[in-house]
Amino acid sequence: MSEQSAQPEYRIEDLAHHSGATVRTIRAYQDRGLLPRPERRGRSNVYGDAHLARLRQIADLLDRGYTLASIKELLEAWDTGRGLGGVLGLVAEVHGPWTDEEAARISRAELDARFGGTPDEEAIREAVELGVLERLPDRGTEEYLVPSPQELSVAVELYAAGVPLSAITGHLRELRDQVEHIASRFLEFTTEHVFARYLEHRPPTDSDAAEAATMVRRLRPLAQQTVDAELARAMQLLATQHLQLHLSSDAPPARDDEPRAVALPAATVRAVQTLVGTEGVAAFVAAATEREVNKRTLDALTSSHHKSP
Repeated sequence: MSEQSAQPEYRIEDLAHHSGATVRTIRAYQDRGLLPRPERRGRSNVYGDAHLARLRQIADLLDRGYTLASIKELLEAWDTGRGLGGVLGLVAEVHGPWTDEEAARISRAELDARFGGTPDEEAIREAVELGVLERLPDRGTEEYLVPSPQELSVAVELYAAGVPLSAITGHLRELRDQVEHIASRFLEFTTEHVFARYLEHRPPTDSDAAEAATMVRRLRPLAQQTVDAELARAMQLLATQHLQLHLSSDAPPARDDEPRAVALPAATVRAVQTLVGTEGVAAFVAAATEREVNKRTLDALTSSHHKSP
């Protein structure tokens, strides 16, 4: 830093050290117009706190999933005097926690104990892959972060009730796909009817972004409240029907030739709908299944023939 100036000044290596970016990244940001050019002092380039603040802004937006092109638009809005405070407030509001639940930590020994006391490496791997557990750096003992203790508690209860871990993770994958579809539809609905008027400019004005952030705070709990209410209604209706079916003494036994419902991931159903339309989904799945069964039967017969003396 210069001792002649009241404001901190940095060489590019110093700027990289303080910002966490590499020298190469800083130069790339300059070339793309994301970072103002440094001041030239003789043979040296001099950077200031404004450059450091800008690098930290870029890093924060990248962490939130924004592309460099989108970040450039936001920063250009700031540089032309349109303001960025409201936009960054909207970004922070959307990326903030959507639940009051707090993450917890659990040791490997405690985790094993809660699931019967027998270590299961495959189950741990799947839980990490699904984000139910997050590995923590080595602290002498194997520890995990649990983003949703409630979700882990549900798995513990299901396991205690006799549900295999593989079935629990399989169910979670299917459920997550369906819930993401519900979330996507809720976002499309609210964007069309609420947020479109705030987001018609790209990037939005500072005031529009601030108003949109306020609406996010107001609407944030509505999705979960709606799903909770509808899930309770559906569970009461379907659980009652299910119980009546199993308690009825005159219920006919299931026949092997009767059609049976099979749950498919929502993404798979949508892909089939794209191929053959909604009306053809059932026929397509049935034909594909029959084709696969026939293929495996032929493979088994061929293998058996080659193995016979």
